[in-house]
Amino acid sequence: MVELNVKGMMCGGCASSVEKAIKRVDADAAVKIDLASGKVSVETKADTKALGEAIEAAGYEVAA
Repeated sequence: MVELNVKGMMCGGCASSVEKAIKRVDADAAVKIDLASGKVSVETKADTKALGEAIEAAGYEVAA
């Protein structure tokens, strides 16, 4: 399980964009997004760095 803090998600559309970015890295990933906290939980075998880069490429900031 990978947990990321993502800044800039404001609505369901934002959450969908983040989920799509993650799915491009790992199509089988199970993604849970909490918009209020900005927390994204991902069940994946993919590298955390690759997930972060994909989210940032979608226009969001991944906080450490």
